[in-house]
Amino acid sequence: MKQSVSEAFAALRSGRDAALAQPLSAAFDADPQRFANFHATLDDLLYDYSKQRVFADTMTHLLALAAWADVEAKRDAMFAGAVVNPTERRAALHTALRDLDGAPVMVEGRDVAPEIAAERARMLEFAADVREGRIRGALGQPFTDVVNIGIGGSDLGPAMATRALSPFGQPQLRSHFVSNVDGADLYDTLRGLDATRTLFIVSSKTFTTQETMTNARSARAWLAAAVGEAAVGDHFAAVSTNIEKVREFGIDGDAVFGFWDWVGGRYSVWSSIGLPLAIAIGPSHFEDFLRGGHEVDAHFCAAPARQNIPMLMGLLSVWNRNVLGYATQAVIPYDQRLGRFPAYLQQLQMESNGKGVEIDGSAVTEATGPVVWGEPGTNGQHAFFQLLHQGTEIAPVDFLVAARPTNADKAHHELLVANCLAQGEALMRGRTADEAKAMLIAQGVVEAEAARLAPHKRFSGGRPSSTLLYRELTPRMLGRLIALYEHKVFVEAAIWDINPFDQWGVELGKELASRLAPVVSDPAASTEKLDCSTAGLVAEYRKLSA
Repeated sequence: MKQSVSEAFAALRSGRDAALAQPLSAAFDADPQRFANFHATLDDLLYDYSKQRVFADTMTHLLALAAWADVEAKRDAMFAGAVVNPTERRAALHTALRDLDGAPVMVEGRDVAPEIAAERARMLEFAADVREGRIRGALGQPFTDVVNIGIGGSDLGPAMATRALSPFGQPQLRSHFVSNVDGADLYDTLRGLDATRTLFIVSSKTFTTQETMTNARSARAWLAAAVGEAAVGDHFAAVSTNIEKVREFGIDGDAVFGFWDWVGGRYSVWSSIGLPLAIAIGPSHFEDFLRGGHEVDAHFCAAPARQNIPMLMGLLSVWNRNVLGYATQAVIPYDQRLGRFPAYLQQLQMESNGKGVEIDGSAVTEATGPVVWGEPGTNGQHAFFQLLHQGTEIAPVDFLVAARPTNADKAHHELLVANCLAQGEALMRGRTADEAKAMLIAQGVVEAEAARLAPHKRFSGGRPSSTLLYRELTPRMLGRLIALYEHKVFVEAAIWDINPFDQWGVELGKELASRLAPVVSDPAASTEKLDCSTAGLVAEYRKLSA
């Protein structure tokens, strides 16, 4: 990390004690303009960070940190197609996938924009044909169920988005997602489905991913048993770059859709990996989804840093992680349909920035990659909010809520919004022991009992949160939300000087699983070369599974 960046961190840390000493509620009481000064907007989307534990001088130092870390220059390099993933010698141009204007996208001196447009058109035509019944199963039946088989970015993105945008789908066309190699996932999905009306999409860039191909082969056998081996080509599509492997599996080239090595898995929902989403919501809504992401790209590139939402999100994350020492980040969407959004962000954040070395291979000097977790409100209020309000660990929270419900009762939604806003206020303001005692006495509790209970009803307050408030969860708005978090992650990585586009940390476990698979499946296989714990577990597994 450059000396100038280290100096910027030192300046931030010099103000840490003062920032923590001032009650956040007092800052609101003292400054009626705090909300006005600590929020940013993008049309019908508002980002309020006034409940973060930051002040004017904090923001000055954070913006200086971004300047010293060359965040804007690194951003411009990414959009220009530079090699920003040096360990794999690749660009990271997922942003080009959502530019419907066809602006030139140069990769190694070649404009790939026409290829992007052509592959998108093929994919959307196929999606429309499935939706409208022009593409049918082997027995001439229109499809009623689409089963996506993938894992990681080939599952989390389309699964999350399809659920989030379910009001824009067709009731007669159901979407399913299988990712876990645990056979229960596939079994439970297929149970009750009509094979003659089921379309499978196998999503794997290499078409060799162990979990995906194991599930795909089992799905193929299920279909063949019901409809016949000759039906495979009519009931399977693929998203892959390995055409030879796809053909070996029995999938026709017209039902194969590709993408490029400069599209990382966790950034791939904008590509043909989004095929199940396009089938579910239709080509027009899928293009709206892309437009939403592209609008955030334009905002990220053009908005001044002080009004740049992903820049602010990234800087505040760095402040919370590196200066205030908060190791986790909760994401609480007050929207049941965004139930998988925290899981999607887990991969985006933790696979991107869960790194221990800087780009040059030296050890990082700052903590990276907070643990991301969450559940929808109001369910979370009755599960883990106790810890958020009164626990010894502080977890910054991102709240997400729409002003208008999508196919939901207005009265329900108003109560939902009230809960969301109340939680942010409660985390910020808290309640002193004296206030708790006075409240109890006002309720008729005798003074001695009120004094005994007051410490248990005390809330420290000052616990940071941000709120993303937007008009409605439409395809366009979901595209915006995803792109905001993508660029937030990029800002963090630029400051920590790490590579957010590789994921070597997933390799070792996969390699060892491949080595252990024959040992687990063959009771006679030697365990001599295994460590004593693994060997002992294999031995016990053999006893219990016999």
